[in-house]
Amino acid sequence: MTVTKKANTVEDCCCNACWHNVEDKPCPDLLSCWQDGPLCHESSACHEAIQARAARLRRETISRPVIFIGAGTCGLGAGAGKSISAIKQYLTDKQIEADLVEVGCIGLCSAEPLVDVQLPGKNRLSFHSVTADKVAQVLDGVFGGAVPQDLVLGQFNGQKHEPWQGLPFLHEHPFFKPQTRWVLANCGVIDPSSIEEYMAHGGYAALGKALKSMTPLELCDLVERSGLRGRGGGGFSTGKKWKFALQTASDQKYLVCNADEGDPGAFMDRAVIEGDPHRLLEGVALAAYAIGASSAYIYIRAEYPLAIERLYRAIAQAESYGLLGANILDSGFSLGIKIKKGAGAFVCGEETALINSIEGKRGMPRPRPPFPAVSGLFGKPTVINNVETLANLHSLVSKGPEWFASSGTASSKGTKVFALSGKVERTGLVEVVMGTSMRSIVFDIGGGIPRGKRYKAVQIGGPSGGCIPQEHLDIDVDYESLKTVGAMMGSGGLVVMDEDTCMVDVAKFFMDFIQRESCGKCIPCREGTRRMLETLKRITSGRSGETGHAALERFHSVMYLNRLAEVIRDTSLCGLGQTAPNPILSTLKFFREEYEAHVFERRCPAHVCQDLIEFTIDAEKCIGCRLCARKCPADAIMGAAKSPHYIVSDKCVHCGACMEACRFGAISKN
Repeated sequence: MTVTKKANTVEDCCCNACWHNVEDKPCPDLLSCWQDGPLCHESSACHEAIQARAARLRRETISRPVIFIGAGTCGLGAGAGKSISAIKQYLTDKQIEADLVEVGCIGLCSAEPLVDVQLPGKNRLSFHSVTADKVAQVLDGVFGGAVPQDLVLGQFNGQKHEPWQGLPFLHEHPFFKPQTRWVLANCGVIDPSSIEEYMAHGGYAALGKALKSMTPLELCDLVERSGLRGRGGGGFSTGKKWKFALQTASDQKYLVCNADEGDPGAFMDRAVIEGDPHRLLEGVALAAYAIGASSAYIYIRAEYPLAIERLYRAIAQAESYGLLGANILDSGFSLGIKIKKGAGAFVCGEETALINSIEGKRGMPRPRPPFPAVSGLFGKPTVINNVETLANLHSLVSKGPEWFASSGTASSKGTKVFALSGKVERTGLVEVVMGTSMRSIVFDIGGGIPRGKRYKAVQIGGPSGGCIPQEHLDIDVDYESLKTVGAMMGSGGLVVMDEDTCMVDVAKFFMDFIQRESCGKCIPCREGTRRMLETLKRITSGRSGETGHAALERFHSVMYLNRLAEVIRDTSLCGLGQTAPNPILSTLKFFREEYEAHVFERRCPAHVCQDLIEFTIDAEKCIGCRLCARKCPADAIMGAAKSPHYIVSDKCVHCGACMEACRFGAISKN
């Protein structure tokens, strides 16, 4: 540590935090002093003070109660804001001295709002579904020694604290037990607004290690040996990608973090940034150092205001502590990070379209080569990694490539974070070792399908991905295995569907999304996706409104569906266009009988496609109350009062109002 005089006391050595020297400049050895021992003075008083402070930040020693509340977007959406107000009011009314800490999402979104309470000397105890009206019940129970067990999610395994007797541990909960949480290790646990708390949990140690003991090439080699592959889609080797940029001579290079997750059902990046922003910044700094970049951009959609707010705060903190900016840790490496807000265009998830957007141009893909690693942002060598890829670097560099490569499959190392949603009991963020079966994710972690319904499929990889049906439910989740069933890892969205889902309708939903989000630059994607969407609309429509040769055109377009998909895949400019047909190809492959029912029988087996639903009245159950007739907007229901009614199918508009109005279960849909 560089100082201007010998330091004998904590006051002489540091400005309270031991982050700056007596000249009030960033200390080049602050991470070593924090973790390894005193470096700049004869006594160990400073180090002991730092370690005591770290223990407090890790909540290993607390002098008064600490209340944690999940205040990520999912928690706030479930009512955490009102719960926070109720907690503050409770503490004021009861005159209780306690700390209130807002944390990110721990992953179990379906149980929000989540509130944890830690009493001095006791394990941290987590409660689920703590809306404002339940705050008093929970806090009265904890402070009074009668914990409401029906709201207990579990207790943290604090080795230095006394456990709560008779209460389960959080790591044994079926949602958490099968998981391996590396990227999500701090989410929902630490205060995302505190850089010191992140450092107390080992944060920025990997950056300090790399800057002091590795050259950029050695860092690239380390990441390549680990087997880390890009977590944003194609799964290209991260280390190799970095080397391309490192070996390209240039006076300026850029590192871009792609936080523009646009897939329906995906929210991994948002939750990681909201819950642990410094982990991402450390990853950005490591990647920038590895490729020789002095400038970095985080491209994030403007629809993530909380994530953006926490990023700005984290960047300011890192700069003030000398971990970003000029001459980081006296290493000669400098890095500035800028946040670029995107407008939510799906196509900007594609690398070259994202580059155009940062440059202030319309988000449209560029032909490749040249690839971004050679000529990217502003014509300079550029590496683009997504949030999860960068968030892996802290643990990977700290623990080594062998540790990282020890988990996963032969070709897919480490863990993968998924956003589990749809028709599943427990929705939320899931992080599992590569090679975990889809069945384990859906049924062990997710708790299976609600209301006893049957599993039908899971959509993985968003619009560019595919559906995994029942017969492939035991497939291992890794890059290569998913390709064998026409799916892909993608960014990690997992949407579970049950027996009430129409797969043709699912394909239509995704095709409508892709068609609207197409940038329009190349004809195969712009026109091809429109024609595929028109075909899906035709086969999910009834006979009403058909004129001339409409029925023949309907069959004709279906016959060419596969061929059109192949043309789009082979001739589109960018990866998004090339994968655009996947929703149709995947559902057509595994659910052909549903397509045939729609095409040949004009029938939707799942009773989802409104124009193909036929409503009928059971004469034995109908008492002629005329409630259904009064609700029918098309006057399609006939019959005398107190006599069985019937529906005129040619007049029926398939709205279902009659079925909702019937109190006797006399109306059914076929």
